Amino acid sequence: MEGIEHRIVKVNGINMHVAEKGQGPVILFLHGFPEMWYSWRHQIIALSSLGYRAVAPDLRGFGDTDAPDSITSYTCLHIVGDLVALLDAVAPDQEKVFVVGHDWGAFMAWYLCMFRPDKVKAVLNLSVPFLRFSSQIKPLDGWRAFFGNDYYICRFQEPGEIETELAEIGTERVVKEFLTDFPILLTKGKLFGYSAETPITLPSWLSEEEVNYYVTKFDQKGFTGGLNYYRNFDRNSELLAPWVGCEIKVPAKFIMGDKDLVYRMPGLKEYIHNGEFKKDVPLLQEIVIMEGVGHFINMEKADEINKHIYDFFRQFD
Repeated sequence: MEGIEHRIVKVNGINMHVAEKGQGPVILFLHGFPEMWYSWRHQIIALSSLGYRAVAPDLRGFGDTDAPDSITSYTCLHIVGDLVALLDAVAPDQEKVFVVGHDWGAFMAWYLCMFRPDKVKAVLNLSVPFLRFSSQIKPLDGWRAFFGNDYYICRFQEPGEIETELAEIGTERVVKEFLTDFPILLTKGKLFGYSAETPITLPSWLSEEEVNYYVTKFDQKGFTGGLNYYRNFDRNSELLAPWVGCEIKVPAKFIMGDKDLVYRMPGLKEYIHNGEFKKDVPLLQEIVIMEGVGHFINMEKADEINKHIYDFFRQFD
């Protein structure tokens, strides 16, 4: 689409698919679940036209990037290892790059900044703020206690179980359900709360043609690679023990919609707005909460997000 180039890069023991366009300072775009590079299509076109080189990989387990079989191959250390190797391969002449993350991509962007601040000029994250972690507290226990066993992250834990249920519904239906109204609860036997025959009306920012791109790739790859990220929440907490209490010392900006399911996580609004987020990310320049906007903010409000990215990063050029 519109001059976007694709290639496979060998990184950290896997083959990673990368979409890229433009010349200039690199912006590394990191997607979430259930997505791939394609979720950044609007940003790639816009920012490449404004003097940047947009680089958007399919993360490990997604799209045309390899998906290792082992669940333990999807920890934050593996993903950040992939990203460091990718930057060394595609931008060897740039000491630091700009980073934009959404959902799991935001998680990994924060960790990239924490592990390798020498690689990041500035970060703009969407949907997921930096979240404090502790080796003494298992995230799954907290979510299970608050939301119950039907909480989507809890339902993703048992290998093969949710994959079987999603397969019964069909990839097209699953993709449409997730992208249009990502559910907090996934009750067994009625995952999305109503009959699979109930029509789904796509939002104005998502076309059938765009849905079909996701469907084609997830039909080929399956959802297991992406689900394995969720299956490493507790393991990540253990691996991150050496960094407990560390600050993110990279210039940052954060944007999310007030209709985002992440915004409704227990204690998150208070953390974001009462100064604790700023304590953990002292170079956080701005927090933007967009009214009436959901989780897939970079697609739903593409033009506005493009402007936020450009306005934030150009101060560092």
